[in-house]
Amino acid sequence: MKEVTLYTDGACSGNPGAGGWGAILVYKGMEKVMSGGDKDTTNNKMELTAAIEGLSALKEPCCVKLYSDSKYLIDGMTKGWASSWREKGWKKADGKAAQNVDLWEKLLLLDSYHKIQYFWVKGHAGNPYNERCDRLAVEFYRNL
Repeated sequence: MKEVTLYTDGACSGNPGAGGWGAILVYKGMEKVMSGGDKDTTNNKMELTAAIEGLSALKEPCCVKLYSDSKYLIDGMTKGWASSWREKGWKKADGKAAQNVDLWEKLLLLDSYHKIQYFWVKGHAGNPYNERCDRLAVEFYRNL
């Protein structure tokens, strides 16, 4: 399997509000840069969408190191929250409905297709790829 690195970030002006996402795939020194957004969204939706869009751009199953500054995304996958919510009919431990079910379903499907390691990085702390993804996300929603 090819080894790929994926950096992602989401941003929102207001929450909800205009939002954007950025993703950068790195393979053998080559980069694929992507961004998108929505006029009415949330930060968490943009964080999940960045990961989904980056993973969806891969044409075959890959070993992926995914870096994000979103604890929601990283903890949702590494701590098994998303899988648990799905098993419980998209209910959280407190019995409340999980949010962003459509996005979590897509991410879980992609997670079963690729071999993904998830890594949390502190946002706005000098990680060059995280900073670039943030700029992509912000630039996108500012141009909506």
